[in-house]
Amino acid sequence: MSEQAVRYQTKQAGLAALIGTVLEWYDFLIYGAAAAMVLNKVFFPAIDPLMGTLAAFGTYAVGFLSRPLGGLILGHLGDRVGRKEVLILTLFLMGGATTAIGLLPTYDQIGIMAPIALVILRLIQGFGAGGEYAGAVVLSVEHAKPGKRGLAGSWAPMGFSAATLLANVVFFSCLSIMGEQVFVDWGWRIPFILGAVCVLVGYFIRRHIVEPPAFEKAKAAREQSSKRIGIFSAIKRHPREVLIVIGTRMGENGFAYFYPVFIMAYLTTGLGFPKSTALWGVIAACMLQLIAMPAFGMLSDKIGRKPVYIGGTILSMLWLIPFFLICGTGSFWAIILGFVVGLGIAYPAMMSPQASWYAELFDTDFRLSGFAFSRELGSILAGGLAPFICTALYSWSGHWWPIVVYMCVLGVITLVALAMGPETVHKNIEDNHQTITQ
Repeated sequence: MSEQAVRYQTKQAGLAALIGTVLEWYDFLIYGAAAAMVLNKVFFPAIDPLMGTLAAFGTYAVGFLSRPLGGLILGHLGDRVGRKEVLILTLFLMGGATTAIGLLPTYDQIGIMAPIALVILRLIQGFGAGGEYAGAVVLSVEHAKPGKRGLAGSWAPMGFSAATLLANVVFFSCLSIMGEQVFVDWGWRIPFILGAVCVLVGYFIRRHIVEPPAFEKAKAAREQSSKRIGIFSAIKRHPREVLIVIGTRMGENGFAYFYPVFIMAYLTTGLGFPKSTALWGVIAACMLQLIAMPAFGMLSDKIGRKPVYIGGTILSMLWLIPFFLICGTGSFWAIILGFVVGLGIAYPAMMSPQASWYAELFDTDFRLSGFAFSRELGSILAGGLAPFICTALYSWSGHWWPIVVYMCVLGVITLVALAMGPETVHKNIEDNHQTITQ
């Protein structure tokens, strides 16, 4: 392949990771916004508002339960068959489930079957999500040149940021145009049904990409040796790396859903702010993330993945108390500033270098399955539970101080795991594949 063709495929892989991740994580993230504003009323109307929010966040957490299984199975498929095939499959899993949620009858229409169906669709959504993000990152990183993998890895996190921005803009627009009552009655369905459009656009983009050279090289070596990779081989080959990924996910993933999910509910249900206040905060932070993600990715190419990650974790912890104090002022612009610092600066410093670091930790033969499984297992323990635990702590104490303690514990776990992990910025990711059997 010529140098020009290589550059073209590198750009195509980055674009596919960015746009595909935007479309797919839009599907997943609109549930978080809906859980905080609507689904507690539509699917759990028989209980008081705070308990209804807890129930909605409970079904939100369910979507994380199937993510490690999706990471294990879809990641294994991606290591054996190809990165591209998995990324196309995840489109239909996530987009189809999202569209179906938008068509679900409510509790008033079919009773208990409504939340049961919601849980099933969330499980399907989560299964697809288990292979999506890791696949997008691995595809970008394996196509990138040495010295630019941090920047290449930031394409998928940028997609996550853009998806968060898109999901909240769509919800804000629908809420503003329709009014709250119409939005609760039926308008909330529109953002979910748009998941069908996401599937079509994402498929058109991803069907043109090619497999990375590192994967093709590893696949050829396996075929020549006639050896096969077992579904648990990544765990057996990289047990230390799996534990490091799980540990470092605790702080990052906890903060990922702390602001756009729990804080949105805290401001509206707990403090009585208009729903638009939290939405504008998330929107402003996500706009800044689109600049911060590639900036921190490039910084990690120069000074290493770990220093940037550590800095973001410490800043996230230190910003918790000032943020809650800011919320207590009742100032709209102060709250926007709180979101911008916490979600727009501190969080990208964790998320951006994490992408390339996780891909570099694993050998090519096990890169996607090891990355996806361990990352999504961490998602259950962190982001999947964080909104629920934070809401329960606030319900129990009536104050935010236990939430600060809980989030700081997640941050400390991440710092310990970071200290245990190697620096990988100069690692050669093409010559480290070692095929083993299960």
